Amino acid sequence: MPIDENAWLPDPERSLAAVVPPGSGPGHWAGAPSAVAADGWIHLAYRLRRPVGEGRGHAVVVARSRDGVRFESLLTIIREEMDAESLERPSLVRTPEGRWRLYLSCATHGTKHWRIEALEAGDPAGFDSRSRTTVLPGDPKTGVKDPVIVWRGGMWHLWASCHPLADPGEADQMTTCYATSADGLSWAWHGTALSGRPGSWDARGTRVSAVRFTGGGVLAYYDGRASAAENYEERTGVAVGVDPAALTPLGDVPAAASPHAGGGLRYLDLVDLPGGGVRLYYEYARPDGAHELRTELRV
Repeated sequence: MPIDENAWLPDPERSLAAVVPPGSGPGHWAGAPSAVAADGWIHLAYRLRRPVGEGRGHAVVVARSRDGVRFESLLTIIREEMDAESLERPSLVRTPEGRWRLYLSCATHGTKHWRIEALEAGDPAGFDSRSRTTVLPGDPKTGVKDPVIVWRGGMWHLWASCHPLADPGEADQMTTCYATSADGLSWAWHGTALSGRPGSWDARGTRVSAVRFTGGGVLAYYDGRASAAENYEERTGVAVGVDPAALTPLGDVPAAASPHAGGGLRYLDLVDLPGGGVRLYYEYARPDGAHELRTELRV
């Protein structure tokens, strides 16, 4: 049976706040979630952000919850530990061997460049920033961040947001590139999987946020925006493909958005629950301009 591409689209009216930002107003955010269900818990990594000039993405928190709504913090990694000017969306995964990895998006000081570093531990509370490994360094022409990482078919699959750096004024543009790896540390790139459509709501940037392999290929949810002015307020779209390296956007308008502030509804993540059903996590713009991390249960 074909998968309905709209089956897991956010419906904020059905959602609950899982993590609220520590401050109110624009630039104060709790979001960019990455979640894993394991051992009777939902483990969640998310980013905390302050306004530009007040710290930007200053911390990534790893937390856990029995019910998927009320979380207890296990550890907090601050940007200084990662020698980063800012931290963006993390990716939390469990390896086939039962160990844990946390991939962190790190801004290089004084530049528009981003890189991705990895931490590994036997337990989600055990990540140590002193043992980090740079796994996707980017290059002088490209910043790389916001990885979505899936284990399937005996290999790791990755979709990451790539930003051009030749002109700093254009560095907010983004496409999604696809890579594979045998160990999740050394990656081989396979080109651009998703890019914006001129004149469309996603013309300025497309960032894959969640991926599902289906019987016929790949279903992906992504963040998009039409202009630089919409940076930080991306809305959610849907893309499909028979090849994970080639995704096609669907629809002429965003599939999900917040009715508040700039409309931001982004970084959707999907978690299969052991007892059945799916839990959604996403970052959502509130009426005061702050962003909070919200969740929905689908059965």
